[in-house]
Amino acid sequence: MGNVGDGTTVEPMVVGFLLLRNYTMISLASAVEPMRMANQLSGLELYKWLLVSEDGTAVAASDGIVIIPDAAIDDVPMLDVLIVVGGIDVSHSYTQKQVNWLHKLDSQGVQLGGICTGAVMLAAANLLDGHECSVHWESMAMLQERHPKVVCNNHLFTVERNRITCSGGTAPLDMMLNIVGKAYGKPLANSISEMFILDRVRDQTDNQKVPLGNRMGMAPPKLIEATALMEANIEEPLGLVDLAQLLSVSRRQMERLFKNNLGCSPSRYYLLLRLYRARRLLKQTSLSVVEIVSLCGFATTPHFSKCYRTHLGISPSEERSGVSGRSHAVAASSAPEVELKDSAQLEPHYGSVAIELPE
Repeated sequence: MGNVGDGTTVEPMVVGFLLLRNYTMISLASAVEPMRMANQLSGLELYKWLLVSEDGTAVAASDGIVIIPDAAIDDVPMLDVLIVVGGIDVSHSYTQKQVNWLHKLDSQGVQLGGICTGAVMLAAANLLDGHECSVHWESMAMLQERHPKVVCNNHLFTVERNRITCSGGTAPLDMMLNIVGKAYGKPLANSISEMFILDRVRDQTDNQKVPLGNRMGMAPPKLIEATALMEANIEEPLGLVDLAQLLSVSRRQMERLFKNNLGCSPSRYYLLLRLYRARRLLKQTSLSVVEIVSLCGFATTPHFSKCYRTHLGISPSEERSGVSGRSHAVAASSAPEVELKDSAQLEPHYGSVAIELPE
């Protein structure tokens, strides 16, 4: 508790963080640090926070760092907000006791939230039905397919009614800065941003997927436009002639654009986008292969299976059953970047590091 210059008493907001097994450390730190800095810069205790596990014992993050929490769920004091911190393999990282506790907090009027994949647990507990939510893009297909009453979006974060949800990485930093700004003014949020060397505070209308131009530096505008059109037309792929016409370039110019900047042809890039959309659906949902074939713009199941094995080194059925493909998988993102490290294969995930296979 502290006093503002006019003598007004400020009651600190108490925020709890429920740490699920294999939670992501960067998401937790990104959510906590803005509150610490808000206290430091204001000279007031605007926020209190505590880390929680089911039984009060240590929880390991996905990077292996072990943290001893402040309390077990049975001993947590009154909270204003409870945020579920998710991470890898989130569907197998929470218990029924934790779900029951969330329902108890909800009945007490506590604001509930999830960061990284924390929204998956909230959705499984039916606490996001009828709400918009943001979740890490790797888990979006799974959440939408399992919980159709939840309205997923691709935003960095969503603050809606008594729910706050956020994607992963550093996105919780932006979410918390927006929350601080609304509660105590933009000057404080901007000062925190400066302390953290941020060039701007993103808001909840920002998408979580980084634009191609940002990933590549000075990418040609026509290339950015072309890849955006491809990503927006997965189920019914555009023909390359149609794509070139929409870009107001010749097909030959478009071929050169992709070859010079991404090291592959437009058709190959487009095919890989569709294959990796299919990969996420195979890994995260119970949709049939026939349904996935249609959703990813393939004419027939045999053609899809042949493309999948040719480019990813594994059949769709093997992918779904968890059989490992070749280590040199091609990524769903965009430009060629680096080769997969062997250790990355040990971690259950759905994205890949972008490389390019020889044509």
